[in-house]
Amino acid sequence: MSKEKKSQAVQTTGHAWDGDIQEFNNPLPTWWVWGFYLTVVFAIVYWFLYPAWPVGDSYTKGMGNTIEYTTKEGKKVVSHWTTRALYQKELQIAREKQAVQLEKYSKLTFEDINKDDAVRAYAISVAKVLFADNCAACHQPGGAGLLTMYPSLVDDDWIWGSQYKEIETSIRAGRKGTMPSFSKMLNDKQISDVSSYVLSLSSTQKDGARVNPGKEIFNSNCAACHTQQGTGNILLGSANLADKIWTVADITLKMNDTEKTNAIKNVVRVGISREMPSWEKRFTDLEIKMLTFYVHELGSKQ
Repeated sequence: MSKEKKSQAVQTTGHAWDGDIQEFNNPLPTWWVWGFYLTVVFAIVYWFLYPAWPVGDSYTKGMGNTIEYTTKEGKKVVSHWTTRALYQKELQIAREKQAVQLEKYSKLTFEDINKDDAVRAYAISVAKVLFADNCAACHQPGGAGLLTMYPSLVDDDWIWGSQYKEIETSIRAGRKGTMPSFSKMLNDKQISDVSSYVLSLSSTQKDGARVNPGKEIFNSNCAACHTQQGTGNILLGSANLADKIWTVADITLKMNDTEKTNAIKNVVRVGISREMPSWEKRFTDLEIKMLTFYVHELGSKQ
């Protein structure tokens, strides 16, 4: 019994304080000690190979870790190892791989893209990113637009045309949508009459007392751009006033005719001035092609 208790007794270092406080002898596990030594060795090697220690207003840059990469603009850069340089190198590799893939699509027509489901899906996936990064700030994610400010791209109202070539021209050259203010050319009654007539073009309820004189005012001042039927002109970017789609006048379905007329009167008084910038210098030809296809898909697909 005494031998068994002796073997189970806790070992101490032999140090004692106040006669009864002893220091146990519990050495660290061997695997932990060797792991610690290895981390020390690893740290020393890392200090030599990678940027590590600050020195004055600079730092040690390591040895044998040069990274060479080419920027998107074609500039060649040689740098010691940094996470930024490594990231730029990875971007270069990704661009080179993507360029091989994109070269196949650059020669395709819009009809070719639409016929192949795989090509179509790829074009839309690329264009979605371009749209989100560059167009969604105005036209909103998904192309819903912002009433009174930026046109919706998901309805059937194409101010500048719905064909591929027309959409591409809008993206490349940009568009300027302007309508003069009529506050100095027409008096309040004339503005009310012409606004009632404009509303009648897309409404079944017509106030003859205002619509008839409003028609004469419309033909004299507005028909040159919007046509006498009020259907608009895509060459001028004049809106179709007969389709119940309002891009500038703040009109909703819940409004009554008086509220709708007042919204139109506000546009007639103030006029319109909005601009979409040219994107020709920011996008490549292929990016414009894919973005054109995507915007066409958002709308009526005519």
